[in-house]
Amino acid sequence: MSAATRRRLWITGGSGFVGRRLVSLARQHYDARYTYFSGHPSQSDAGDRLDVRDREAVLALARGWSPDVIIHAAGSDTSADMDRVILQGTEHVCAAARACAARLIFLSTDVVFDGQHAPYREADPPRPLHAYGRAKAAAEEIVAALDDYVIVRTSLVYDLREVGHNFDWLLRALRQGEPVTLFTNQWRNPIWRETLCQALLELAWRAYVGVLHVAGIQPLTRAEFGLKMLDWWGITDRATLTLGAGDGHRWPADCRLDLSRATALLQTPLLGIDTVLRQAAAHTQRA
Repeated sequence: MSAATRRRLWITGGSGFVGRRLVSLARQHYDARYTYFSGHPSQSDAGDRLDVRDREAVLALARGWSPDVIIHAAGSDTSADMDRVILQGTEHVCAAARACAARLIFLSTDVVFDGQHAPYREADPPRPLHAYGRAKAAAEEIVAALDDYVIVRTSLVYDLREVGHNFDWLLRALRQGEPVTLFTNQWRNPIWRETLCQALLELAWRAYVGVLHVAGIQPLTRAEFGLKMLDWWGITDRATLTLGAGDGHRWPADCRLDLSRATALLQTPLLGIDTVLRQAAAHTQRA
């Protein structure tokens, strides 16, 4: 990544699950700066607090620093103001990218699809079933009006050192004895946080424009994924856990992604979860 050394990189959502690791890795190669809003920054310099819904504040930061690349990872699937955070925020960050002639990498999701026609290729039209998917699909259209952009559609992000938002609710429910169902009919491509962050940083300097599917190469049901992670975290008390089918009308059943374009383009290997767990176990044994 020597060609990218010391270029200016701005990461939105830098205090989030993906953002924290992204900032740490980015600083090895870039003059990296990050912004955050509702989370708690973990970096020593604390970043810059920024509400991406505030157009003038976004533009002022961008013009004052003039980044070469922006990775837009801010957003929430639980916010009561989700549409404004995702749609207005993306519109404002795109305006900042235009003002600075910056390359924009936008983090999107596999749930822009309806789950009926997997595996999905980059050219397949989004048909989201729920509000989060609709907001992300609409934001993709905003990003696609730029000249230099990548829309990265990804899947369930996990890590082996930090539980993260995809699992903290599950562990909390099990500890409190609340009933939990892991769906056996919903297919995804879970991706290791390290893999996703490395791929995003690689795309910061690669000459690629358009949509790219970046996820783990190993597809799993939500149930299979959940059980593997519970095993990793050593959670054996599963008395309230059941396996069953999810509502295919509310949630897309099969969002498996065609990763052939990304595997051909990227140097970053899109590791499946079994490979990640096997490598982690081997490293622990050596240590």
